[in-house]
Amino acid sequence: MARFVFASSGSHQRLCSSLLSSLSLSLFHVSSRSISGGSLTRLQEQSCSGRSTILMITRNTMLRIKNKRYSSEQIKELRAAIGPLYGSNLTFCTDACLRRYLEARNWNVDKSKKMLEETLKWRTTYKPEEILWHEVATESETGKLYRANFHDREGRTIIVMRPAKQNTSSHDNQLRHLVYVLENAILSLPEDQEQMVCLIDFTGWSLSNSPIKTARETANILQCHYPERLAVGFLYNPPRIFETFWKVVKYFLDSKTFLKAKFIYPKNKESMELLRKHFDLDVLPVEFGGRNQVQYNHEEFSKMMIAEDAVKASLRSLEEKTPQPGLAAQAS
Repeated sequence: MARFVFASSGSHQRLCSSLLSSLSLSLFHVSSRSISGGSLTRLQEQSCSGRSTILMITRNTMLRIKNKRYSSEQIKELRAAIGPLYGSNLTFCTDACLRRYLEARNWNVDKSKKMLEETLKWRTTYKPEEILWHEVATESETGKLYRANFHDREGRTIIVMRPAKQNTSSHDNQLRHLVYVLENAILSLPEDQEQMVCLIDFTGWSLSNSPIKTARETANILQCHYPERLAVGFLYNPPRIFETFWKVVKYFLDSKTFLKAKFIYPKNKESMELLRKHFDLDVLPVEFGGRNQVQYNHEEFSKMMIAEDAVKASLRSLEEKTPQPGLAAQAS
């Protein structure tokens, strides 16, 4: 029998041996009198297949344990590297946050530290958590960008973008609107979710709707300051002219973000099947090929955002009143 060696501790090897022994006993605990030659051959084949399966399962389990331990060690190393944190920076830099920055930089602590420090500097000056709805509400009047009231099959928060409904010309305010929606969407994520899904409807889109400068800055904000927040982005019904635009935009995207972009064409059965794989058609809006007749209601959305602004203000007030822990407490 072929032997598989795991680069693990003695206890892990003993676990593998125990699992294999249990499997062998279960497979061969059959009376030899009731087994014909053909049946014995099939049983032996099943045994080999079973051993391979259990070895694969055991190996994957060992890898998950190893990766989890590796992740924990890298997070501690990154936290020590960035030093003491206070106020909103301390609140921002949870272990989950640090893990996302590490993952975005392939678990290189030095590169992750640089990326995180740039974000902390950006957040200190840009103050994304302090942007209020009334400052960006005009940007949302046409429903060109908003958080949806439905989720995908995994329960993830959905951000809808409809660039053809562009209604303003202020580059800076468009970006502040984007950041506001992202911040609120993150706060609305279920406890077991860290990522969001983007649905981008390109119906009626033209080059004038998306200046290259704004597209570049949008990509920069998403990749550099909200790493690993995007699970997948569906680009629905892009016109032929979009191909020219995409050839330019793709150079602003890192490889991970680029691979998350999925083009969906209404008349292409295969691409539509990909969308259906992620969404129940009963919740997916009609404009994305679903059966949901839901429409963006700016008045209702405004009420929800104003209420969420009040909640955020309360949380900031509580944060400011909470005594700052020492460095030792942060490292624990």
